[in-house]
Amino acid sequence: MIKVGIIGATGYAGNELVRLLLGHKDAEIVWYGSRSYIDQKYADVYRNMFQLVDAVCMDDNMDELAKQVDVIFTATPQGLCASLVNEEILSNTKIVDLSADFRLKDVSIYEQWYKLEHKAPQYIDEAVYGLCEINRNQITEKTRIVANPGCYTTTSILTLYPMVKEGLIDPDTIIIDAKSGTSGAGRGAKVANLFCEVNESMKAYGVGTHRHTPEIEEQLGYACGRNDLKLIFTPHLVPMNRGILVTAYANLAKDVTYEEVKAVYDKYYKEETFVRVLERDVCPETRWVEGSNFVDIGFKIEPRTHRLIMMGALDNLVKGAAGQAVQNMNLLFGLPETEGLMAAPMFP
Repeated sequence: MIKVGIIGATGYAGNELVRLLLGHKDAEIVWYGSRSYIDQKYADVYRNMFQLVDAVCMDDNMDELAKQVDVIFTATPQGLCASLVNEEILSNTKIVDLSADFRLKDVSIYEQWYKLEHKAPQYIDEAVYGLCEINRNQITEKTRIVANPGCYTTTSILTLYPMVKEGLIDPDTIIIDAKSGTSGAGRGAKVANLFCEVNESMKAYGVGTHRHTPEIEEQLGYACGRNDLKLIFTPHLVPMNRGILVTAYANLAKDVTYEEVKAVYDKYYKEETFVRVLERDVCPETRWVEGSNFVDIGFKIEPRTHRLIMMGALDNLVKGAAGQAVQNMNLLFGLPETEGLMAAPMFP
Protein backbone atom coordinates (compact mmCIF):
# COMPACT_ATOMS: atom_id res chain seq x y z
CA MET A 1 0.00 0.00 0.00
CA ILE A 2 1.38 3.41 -1.02
CA LYS A 3 1.29 5.87 1.87
CA VAL A 4 0.29 9.32 0.64
CA GLY A 5 0.60 12.79 2.09
CA ILE A 6 -1.14 15.84 0.63
CA ILE A 7 0.07 19.37 1.30
CA GLY A 8 -2.73 21.75 0.39
CA ALA A 9 -5.45 19.15 0.91
CA THR A 10 -8.17 21.76 1.47
CA GLY A 11 -7.82 23.50 -1.89
CA TYR A 12 -9.97 22.42 -4.82
CA ALA A 13 -7.20 20.33 -6.37
CA GLY A 14 -6.35 18.88 -2.96
CA ASN A 15 -9.94 17.84 -2.36
CA GLU A 16 -10.05 16.26 -5.80
CA LEU A 17 -6.92 14.29 -4.91
CA VAL A 18 -8.67 13.03 -1.79
CA ARG A 19 -11.75 12.02 -3.78
CA LEU A 20 -9.73 10.07 -6.33
CA LEU A 21 -7.36 8.44 -3.86
CA LEU A 22 -10.23 7.18 -1.71
CA GLY A 23 -11.10 4.98 -4.68
CA HIS A 24 -7.53 3.85 -5.34
CA LYS A 25 -6.98 0.27 -4.21
CA ASP A 26 -3.20 0.69 -3.74
CA ALA A 27 -3.04 4.06 -1.95
CA GLU A 28 -3.79 5.28 1.56
CA ILE A 29 -3.86 8.95 2.58
CA VAL A 30 -2.11 9.36 5.93
CA TRP A 31 -1.57 13.13 5.99
CA TYR A 32 -4.10 15.85 5.15
CA GLY A 33 -1.97 18.98 5.16
CA SER A 34 -3.54 22.44 5.44
CA ARG A 35 -2.17 25.61 7.01
CA SER A 36 -5.62 27.18 7.10
CA TYR A 37 -7.45 24.38 8.92
CA ILE A 38 -4.94 22.81 11.32
CA ASP A 39 -6.62 20.47 13.86
CA GLN A 40 -10.01 20.75 12.15
CA LYS A 41 -11.73 17.64 10.85
CA TYR A 42 -11.30 17.34 7.10
CA ALA A 43 -14.97 16.41 6.73
CA ASP A 44 -15.94 19.70 8.39
CA VAL A 45 -14.08 21.58 5.66
CA TYR A 46 -15.54 19.43 2.88
CA ARG A 47 -18.87 17.96 3.90
CA ASN A 48 -18.84 15.67 0.86
CA MET A 49 -16.28 13.68 2.88
CA PHE A 50 -18.64 13.14 5.84
CA GLN A 51 -18.27 9.54 7.11
CA LEU A 52 -15.66 8.94 4.42
CA VAL A 53 -12.69 10.76 6.00
CA ASP A 54 -12.26 10.85 9.78
CA ALA A 55 -8.83 12.50 9.77
CA VAL A 56 -8.03 16.01 10.97
CA CYS A 57 -5.97 18.53 9.03
CA MET A 58 -2.30 18.79 9.95
CA ASP A 59 0.32 21.42 9.26
CA ASP A 60 2.56 21.48 6.19
CA ASN A 61 5.68 20.08 7.86
CA MET A 62 7.25 18.46 4.81
CA ASP A 63 10.35 17.29 6.69
CA GLU A 64 8.24 15.27 9.11
CA LEU A 65 5.80 14.16 6.44
CA ALA A 66 8.59 12.78 4.22
CA LYS A 67 9.51 10.26 6.92
CA GLN A 68 5.98 8.85 7.01
CA VAL A 69 4.89 8.57 3.38
CA ASP A 70 6.00 7.19 0.03
CA VAL A 71 4.81 10.16 -1.99
CA ILE A 72 3.85 13.76 -1.28
CA PHE A 73 1.42 15.71 -3.43
CA THR A 74 1.95 19.46 -3.15
CA ALA A 75 -1.26 21.18 -4.23
CA THR A 76 0.08 24.58 -3.24
CA PRO A 77 0.69 28.06 -4.63
CA GLN A 78 3.77 28.69 -6.74
CA GLY A 79 6.98 28.93 -4.76
CA LEU A 80 5.99 26.87 -1.72
CA CYS A 81 7.21 23.46 -2.84
CA ALA A 82 10.54 24.86 -4.03
CA SER A 83 11.01 26.63 -0.70
CA LEU A 84 10.49 23.39 1.27
CA VAL A 85 12.15 20.63 -0.74
CA ASN A 86 15.66 19.49 0.18
CA GLU A 87 17.92 16.47 -0.28
CA GLU A 88 16.85 14.80 2.96
CA ILE A 89 13.20 14.96 1.92
CA LEU A 90 13.96 13.53 -1.51
CA SER A 91 15.97 10.71 0.02
CA ASN A 92 12.84 9.64 1.94
CA THR A 93 9.96 10.18 -0.45
CA LYS A 94 8.83 11.20 -3.93
CA ILE A 95 7.13 14.47 -4.78
CA VAL A 96 4.40 15.18 -7.30
CA ASP A 97 4.19 18.97 -7.42
CA LEU A 98 0.97 20.46 -8.77
CA SER A 99 2.44 23.98 -8.86
CA ALA A 100 4.68 25.41 -11.57
CA ASP A 101 7.88 25.33 -9.51
CA PHE A 102 9.58 22.61 -11.56
CA ARG A 103 7.78 22.78 -14.91
CA LEU A 104 10.07 25.25 -16.66
CA LYS A 105 13.68 24.27 -17.29
CA ASP A 106 14.94 27.86 -17.55
CA VAL A 107 15.01 29.44 -14.09
CA SER A 108 15.15 32.95 -15.51
CA ILE A 109 11.92 32.38 -17.45
CA TYR A 110 10.20 31.06 -14.32
CA GLU A 111 11.31 34.08 -12.32
CA GLN A 112 10.30 36.47 -15.09
CA TRP A 113 6.78 35.12 -15.53
CA TYR A 114 5.99 34.17 -11.93
CA LYS A 115 7.72 37.16 -10.29
CA LEU A 116 9.35 34.84 -7.76
CA GLU A 117 12.89 33.88 -6.91
CA HIS A 118 13.26 30.13 -7.42
CA LYS A 119 14.32 28.56 -4.12
CA ALA A 120 15.49 25.17 -5.43
CA PRO A 121 16.96 25.53 -8.92
CA GLN A 122 19.29 22.59 -8.26
CA TYR A 123 16.37 20.20 -8.71
CA ILE A 124 14.94 21.59 -11.95
CA ASP A 125 16.99 19.44 -14.29
CA GLU A 126 16.03 16.17 -12.61
CA ALA A 127 12.31 16.99 -12.35
CA VAL A 128 10.25 15.26 -15.03
CA TYR A 129 7.46 17.15 -16.75
CA GLY A 130 4.55 14.86 -15.92
CA LEU A 131 2.49 14.89 -19.08
CA CYS A 132 2.18 11.11 -19.16
CA GLU A 133 1.07 10.70 -22.75
CA ILE A 134 4.27 12.38 -23.94
CA ASN A 135 6.84 11.75 -21.20
CA ARG A 136 5.68 8.38 -19.87
CA ASN A 137 9.06 6.69 -20.35
CA GLN A 138 10.79 9.34 -18.24
CA ILE A 139 8.51 8.77 -15.24
CA THR A 140 9.96 5.74 -13.50
CA GLU A 141 10.45 4.32 -10.04
CA LYS A 142 13.77 6.20 -9.91
CA THR A 143 12.11 9.59 -10.46
CA ARG A 144 12.10 11.80 -7.37
CA ILE A 145 10.21 14.89 -8.56
CA VAL A 146 7.36 15.08 -11.04
CA ALA A 147 6.25 18.52 -12.22
CA ASN A 148 2.53 17.97 -12.72
CA PRO A 149 1.28 20.11 -15.65
CA GLY A 150 -1.62 22.49 -15.17
CA CYS A 151 -5.03 22.50 -16.81
CA TYR A 152 -4.54 25.07 -19.56
CA THR A 153 -1.17 23.62 -20.52
CA THR A 154 -2.34 20.00 -20.55
CA THR A 155 -5.27 20.79 -22.82
CA SER A 156 -3.25 23.03 -25.12
CA ILE A 157 -0.23 20.74 -25.46
CA LEU A 158 -2.17 17.51 -25.98
CA THR A 159 -4.42 19.19 -28.56
CA LEU A 160 -1.51 20.58 -30.57
CA TYR A 161 1.34 18.14 -29.97
CA PRO A 162 0.78 15.61 -32.80
CA MET A 163 0.29 18.37 -35.35
CA VAL A 164 3.47 20.17 -34.27
CA LYS A 165 5.50 16.97 -33.92
CA GLU A 166 4.59 15.77 -37.42
CA GLY A 167 4.97 19.20 -39.05
CA LEU A 168 1.39 19.48 -40.29
CA ILE A 169 1.10 23.05 -39.04
CA ASP A 170 3.38 26.10 -38.98
CA PRO A 171 4.22 26.49 -35.25
CA ASP A 172 4.91 30.21 -35.67
CA THR A 173 1.23 30.81 -36.47
CA ILE A 174 -0.30 29.12 -33.41
CA ILE A 175 -3.07 31.01 -31.62
CA ILE A 176 -4.67 29.39 -28.56
CA ASP A 177 -8.04 30.58 -27.27
CA ALA A 178 -8.74 28.89 -23.91
CA LYS A 179 -11.68 29.02 -21.53
CA SER A 180 -11.83 27.83 -17.92
CA GLY A 181 -14.36 27.31 -15.19
CA THR A 182 -13.93 29.33 -12.00
CA SER A 183 -12.50 26.48 -9.91
CA GLY A 184 -9.29 26.96 -11.87
CA ALA A 185 -8.70 30.13 -9.87
CA GLY A 186 -8.57 28.20 -6.59
CA ARG A 187 -10.62 28.33 -3.41
CA GLY A 188 -9.14 31.47 -1.93
CA ALA A 189 -11.47 34.41 -1.38
CA LYS A 190 -11.12 36.91 -4.23
CA VAL A 191 -13.55 39.63 -5.25
CA ALA A 192 -13.06 38.78 -8.93
CA ASN A 193 -14.35 35.25 -8.28
CA LEU A 194 -17.51 36.16 -6.40
CA PHE A 195 -20.77 34.87 -7.90
CA CYS A 196 -21.96 38.33 -8.90
CA GLU A 197 -18.62 39.07 -10.53
CA VAL A 198 -18.57 35.99 -12.78
CA ASN A 199 -22.21 35.02 -13.32
CA GLU A 200 -23.73 35.99 -16.67
CA SER A 201 -20.35 37.20 -17.90
CA MET A 202 -17.21 36.07 -19.70
CA LYS A 203 -13.87 37.80 -19.74
CA ALA A 204 -10.38 37.44 -21.10
CA TYR A 205 -7.55 37.86 -18.61
CA GLY A 206 -3.78 37.71 -18.58
CA VAL A 207 -3.90 38.83 -22.21
CA GLY A 208 -0.39 38.54 -23.60
CA THR A 209 0.99 37.97 -20.12
CA HIS A 210 -0.45 34.70 -18.82
CA ARG A 211 2.24 32.68 -17.08
CA HIS A 212 1.28 29.37 -18.72
CA THR A 213 2.42 30.76 -22.07
CA PRO A 214 6.13 29.88 -21.72
CA GLU A 215 5.27 26.38 -20.49
CA ILE A 216 3.23 25.66 -23.61
CA GLU A 217 5.95 27.20 -25.78
CA GLU A 218 8.66 25.10 -24.12
CA GLN A 219 6.84 21.78 -24.53
CA LEU A 220 5.69 22.40 -28.10
CA GLY A 221 9.20 23.67 -28.82
CA TYR A 222 10.53 20.25 -27.85
CA ALA A 223 8.03 18.72 -30.27
CA CYS A 224 9.36 20.69 -33.24
CA GLY A 225 12.99 20.84 -32.13
CA ARG A 226 13.09 24.56 -31.38
CA ASN A 227 13.85 26.65 -28.32
CA ASP A 228 12.57 29.93 -29.76
CA LEU A 229 8.93 29.06 -30.36
CA LYS A 230 6.49 31.89 -29.67
CA LEU A 231 2.70 31.67 -29.75
CA ILE A 232 -0.37 33.59 -28.62
CA PHE A 233 -2.26 32.21 -25.63
CA THR A 234 -5.35 33.97 -24.30
CA PRO A 235 -7.35 32.51 -21.38
CA HIS A 236 -10.96 33.37 -20.55
CA LEU A 237 -13.04 32.92 -17.41
CA VAL A 238 -16.42 31.23 -17.93
CA PRO A 239 -19.23 31.11 -15.31
CA MET A 240 -19.14 27.36 -14.69
CA ASN A 241 -17.51 25.29 -11.95
CA ARG A 242 -15.29 22.96 -13.96
CA GLY A 243 -13.83 22.51 -17.39
CA ILE A 244 -11.29 23.73 -19.89
CA LEU A 245 -12.02 24.25 -23.58
CA VAL A 246 -9.18 25.08 -25.94
CA THR A 247 -9.65 26.18 -29.52
CA ALA A 248 -6.31 26.50 -31.29
CA TYR A 249 -5.62 27.83 -34.77
CA ALA A 250 -2.57 27.47 -37.02
CA ASN A 251 -1.68 27.68 -40.68
CA LEU A 252 -1.33 24.32 -42.39
CA ALA A 253 2.20 23.56 -43.54
CA LYS A 254 0.85 21.58 -46.52
CA ASP A 255 -2.40 20.48 -48.06
CA VAL A 256 -3.97 17.69 -46.01
CA THR A 257 -7.17 15.70 -45.95
CA TYR A 258 -9.31 14.86 -42.96
CA GLU A 259 -8.05 11.28 -43.11
CA GLU A 260 -4.41 12.41 -43.01
CA VAL A 261 -4.93 14.60 -39.95
CA LYS A 262 -6.96 11.90 -38.21
CA ALA A 263 -4.22 9.37 -38.92
CA VAL A 264 -1.66 11.58 -37.16
CA TYR A 265 -3.85 11.98 -34.08
CA ASP A 266 -4.44 8.23 -34.06
CA LYS A 267 -0.71 7.58 -34.36
CA TYR A 268 -0.15 9.35 -31.04
CA TYR A 269 -3.37 8.72 -29.15
CA LYS A 270 -5.07 5.55 -30.41
CA GLU A 271 -3.52 3.54 -27.58
CA GLU A 272 -3.95 6.28 -24.97
CA THR A 273 -6.74 5.45 -22.55
CA PHE A 274 -7.35 9.03 -21.44
CA VAL A 275 -7.20 10.82 -24.80
CA ARG A 276 -10.31 10.43 -26.93
CA VAL A 277 -10.06 11.65 -30.53
CA LEU A 278 -13.64 12.35 -31.54
CA GLU A 279 -15.44 11.34 -34.69
CA ARG A 280 -15.65 13.59 -37.72
CA ASP A 281 -17.53 16.86 -37.22
CA VAL A 282 -17.93 16.24 -33.47
CA CYS A 283 -16.58 19.08 -31.34
CA PRO A 284 -15.34 18.63 -27.75
CA GLU A 285 -17.58 19.87 -24.94
CA THR A 286 -16.63 20.27 -21.31
CA ARG A 287 -19.83 18.56 -20.15
CA TRP A 288 -18.71 15.26 -21.68
CA VAL A 289 -15.46 15.09 -19.68
CA GLU A 290 -16.62 16.54 -16.35
CA GLY A 291 -15.44 14.60 -13.32
CA SER A 292 -13.19 12.36 -15.41
CA ASN A 293 -9.54 12.01 -16.40
CA PHE A 294 -10.38 12.06 -20.10
CA VAL A 295 -9.33 14.61 -22.71
CA ASP A 296 -11.55 14.94 -25.78
CA ILE A 297 -9.92 16.24 -28.97
CA GLY A 298 -11.46 17.25 -32.28
CA PHE A 299 -10.38 19.21 -35.34
CA LYS A 300 -11.62 20.88 -38.48
CA ILE A 301 -9.73 21.79 -41.65
CA GLU A 302 -10.57 25.31 -42.82
CA PRO A 303 -9.66 25.23 -46.55
CA ARG A 304 -10.75 28.80 -47.23
CA THR A 305 -7.90 30.18 -45.07
CA HIS A 306 -5.67 27.08 -45.23
CA ARG A 307 -5.78 26.71 -41.46
CA LEU A 308 -6.36 23.86 -39.05
CA ILE A 309 -8.73 24.39 -36.12
CA MET A 310 -7.89 22.09 -33.19
CA MET A 311 -10.11 21.70 -30.14
CA GLY A 312 -9.62 20.03 -26.76
CA ALA A 313 -11.66 19.72 -23.56
CA LEU A 314 -10.93 18.35 -20.09
CA ASP A 315 -11.90 18.73 -16.44
CA ASN A 316 -9.43 21.21 -14.98
CA LEU A 317 -9.52 19.56 -11.53
CA VAL A 318 -9.03 16.00 -12.79
CA LYS A 319 -6.87 15.56 -15.91
CA GLY A 320 -5.86 19.19 -15.45
CA ALA A 321 -4.66 18.64 -11.88
CA ALA A 322 -5.46 15.81 -9.44
CA GLY A 323 -6.23 13.03 -11.93
CA GLN A 324 -3.03 13.66 -13.80
CA ALA A 325 -1.15 13.67 -10.48
CA VAL A 326 -2.57 10.24 -9.62
CA GLN A 327 -1.69 9.05 -13.12
CA ASN A 328 1.89 10.17 -12.43
CA MET A 329 1.88 8.42 -9.06
CA ASN A 330 0.82 5.20 -10.73
CA LEU A 331 3.78 5.43 -13.08
CA LEU A 332 6.18 6.24 -10.25
CA PHE A 333 5.25 3.05 -8.42
CA GLY A 334 4.90 0.73 -11.40
CA LEU A 335 1.12 0.44 -11.12
CA PRO A 336 -1.38 0.29 -13.97
CA GLU A 337 -1.63 3.87 -15.18
CA THR A 338 -5.41 3.81 -15.06
CA GLU A 339 -5.76 2.67 -11.44
CA GLY A 340 -8.25 4.85 -9.57
CA LEU A 341 -9.01 6.92 -12.67
CA MET A 342 -11.49 5.00 -14.79
CA ALA A 343 -14.70 6.65 -13.55
CA ALA A 344 -16.91 7.70 -16.43
CA PRO A 345 -17.58 11.42 -16.91
CA MET A 346 -20.52 12.81 -14.92
CA PHE A 347 -23.65 14.09 -16.63
CA PRO A 348 -25.61 16.24 -16.16
